[in-house]
Amino acid sequence: MSATQPTPLTALARTAEPHTALRRFLALDAVVTGANGLAYLAASGPLGRLLGVDPGLLLGLGAFLAVFAAGVGLLSSRARPAALPVRAVVEANLTWAVVSCVALALWLSPTAVGAVWTVLQAVTVAGFAALQHLALKACRD
Repeated sequence: MSATQPTPLTALARTAEPHTALRRFLALDAVVTGANGLAYLAASGPLGRLLGVDPGLLLGLGAFLAVFAAGVGLLSSRARPAALPVRAVVEANLTWAVVSCVALALWLSPTAVGAVWTVLQAVTVAGFAALQHLALKACRD
């Protein structure tokens, strides 16, 4: 498939250029993840009560997410993000989604809001992984 021919993936990114689509999906991931991380850092107490999760856990997750988001943001700033780091982001996102669901089933005892939040963020992160994987694949075609 040629880079000038729109595909459903590149149409979603509103570009026919696969590298631009990949960069946009990485940037969106960085913004959403960064906002989530900063919220956990700034409001771990109130969010912990709302979600039924230990505020200390949210602080740790917030720090991790902020650093991860900065790395993904840096990767998205490259004209042609390298495949290996993109694959690492995809795998990290998939791992996050799976571990979130496992934690919900085995370790966490969240409020109803916390349970819904955990599932929604896992689905969102898995969606980022899928979009990034497909965009990376389109860059190689």
